[in-house]
Amino acid sequence: MKVPLFNPSFPQDFIPLEGTSQDCTDCANAERLGFQFDYAYQPIVDLARHEVFAHEALVRGPNGEGAPTVLSQVNDLNRYRFDQACRVKAIKGASELGMQQPISINFLPNAIYKPEVCIRTTLEAARAHSFPIENIIFEVTEGERIEDGKWFASVLRHYRSCGFKTAIDDFGAGYAGLKLLSDFQPDIIKIDMDLVRNVDTSRARQAIVRSMVVLCQDMGIQVIAEGIESPQERDFLYDAGIHLMQGYLFARPAFKAVAALDPATLHASR
Repeated sequence: MKVPLFNPSFPQDFIPLEGTSQDCTDCANAERLGFQFDYAYQPIVDLARHEVFAHEALVRGPNGEGAPTVLSQVNDLNRYRFDQACRVKAIKGASELGMQQPISINFLPNAIYKPEVCIRTTLEAARAHSFPIENIIFEVTEGERIEDGKWFASVLRHYRSCGFKTAIDDFGAGYAGLKLLSDFQPDIIKIDMDLVRNVDTSRARQAIVRSMVVLCQDMGIQVIAEGIESPQERDFLYDAGIHLMQGYLFARPAFKAVAALDPATLHASR
């Protein structure tokens, strides 16, 4: 399927960046958006190895304000530049913090008009900050309404061909679901926290999570459970075959910093 040159949600007079080095510099400057933002980083842990697997970059206001204060300012006119600026700032921040593990960056699928052009900013940022391409995970929320699933799958394939990893966040809670998996198999899915909450006491949630684990094993997809808040949730998920986890039990997001982990939380009780 031919990738459309222009996202139909863009205004007719929208002029995209051309992917030059100057464009990358411009995108890194949040002032061009009319508002400032920064990042907090939350670790994703590997309980089988008792170590950090990756860090998710979470958008925040310039003084650490919550994500809604930033996202409420994103609109059709600035969506593309915001998405590009997010990539640059997340990579730059991770590099300056000396992160050796991968970083997971949320991106806006409706901000992409042509993947081979839109990805140039990310490639330039990775080069400029000496951050390995293979350590970048592009994460999209399943709740994003994507009008053309096959086109979006082609975008994810292009990202993978460049050496990036791909992930679907909040799996089981949004619009894409199994249909997206039939079009494209990401490297990672993150099980929605609503399915994780009190999973240790809910037979229905347990059945759904176990089914997801089997499905992903058959398709060669890694599974991350997010929103872990109790040792009981952690222990059930570990027994169910999920070793990658994220949540307040392990560490809260750290604003412009690497979060401190309690090593004791990285060991399941059974």
